[in-house]
Amino acid sequence: MNATSLITLLVVGLVAGLLASVVVGGVGYGILGDILIGIIGAFLGSWLFGALGIGVPIGGIGGTIFVAFIGAVVFLVLLRILRRSGLQKS
Repeated sequence: MNATSLITLLVVGLVAGLLASVVVGGVGYGILGDILIGIIGAFLGSWLFGALGIGVPIGGIGGTIFVAFIGAVVFLVLLRILRRSGLQKS
């Protein structure tokens, strides 16, 4: 991985994670948390789009951020569900 790829990964992760945390109803998880959520979202979003046979409607970095954003929203919703179910069992 070269420096350009690493910077792109970090920027995509940050933008997607920050947008997803705001949409899901938070204020963010800090810069590192948002980057991590966005990166996980990118992998999850890529898998979801592929599994559903959906093409990315936007090309370039915008499409990458869009897919990562969708994946990050799904990831955050799943985290909330798991947290709620864990709290109710205690």
